[in-house]
Amino acid sequence: MAEPDQVQQPQSSRLKIRRWILIITFLLIPVTIFYISPIVIMMGASEGIVTGAFLLYIILFILSLFAGRIWCGWLCPMGACQELGSPLIKKTVKEGWPNWIKYGVTVLWIAAIARAFLTAGGMKGVDPLYGTVYGISISSVQILMMVVMIFAGIFIVAFLTGRRGFCHILCPIAGIMVAGRKIRNLAGWPALQLSADADLCIDCNTCSKRCPMGLDVHGMVREGKMESPDCILCATCADVCPEGVIQYSIHGK
Repeated sequence: MAEPDQVQQPQSSRLKIRRWILIITFLLIPVTIFYISPIVIMMGASEGIVTGAFLLYIILFILSLFAGRIWCGWLCPMGACQELGSPLIKKTVKEGWPNWIKYGVTVLWIAAIARAFLTAGGMKGVDPLYGTVYGISISSVQILMMVVMIFAGIFIVAFLTGRRGFCHILCPIAGIMVAGRKIRNLAGWPALQLSADADLCIDCNTCSKRCPMGLDVHGMVREGKMESPDCILCATCADVCPEGVIQYSIHGK
């Protein structure tokens, strides 16, 4: 395995930068939500239209081949919604079958998109601004209320199941990006990931306590297995570690 190329930023500044990016991402929802929504992809597919959201999901899949689920950790407004409300969410998602539901959701959703295109007679055009008004997603009170209800539902799922519960259990974007990461792991080309020096670990467990996804990061460090399908490469664990045990790196076979 190749030696990792260190690409770590100063820890305190990176933690603050990610926080502000999530806040901005959340505030931009009235503009951006139709460029992200799986529902809008379905609506466009039923008319044979490739929407902006469809194009974004292709880009995210390609991104996952080289940077895993970094979108989820840094830019996703659905993730931002859950993290900004994290003081109200005390538990973590339990490991087991609930974490597999998102893969079923992803497969069914992709199948539904394919069927919608077939029913519409194939792909008839591309419209990156599909559903928007001059590029703005929320253009009426009715649409605003629908978006509010969707995000309320996302937060309720997280509140009931644990930290970023929607990301763990139901998000189709997660399924797509995990698939891309699995392909990369099989191929072994260089990609962004987290690495750790277990010899420096003092077993304070701060990394696990602060992980937005509620992962057992301490256990991952001790086992020497920093790769997880539910890791969103936010590097919070690296930023809160008092000993600098964890860091971003680029690895390849």
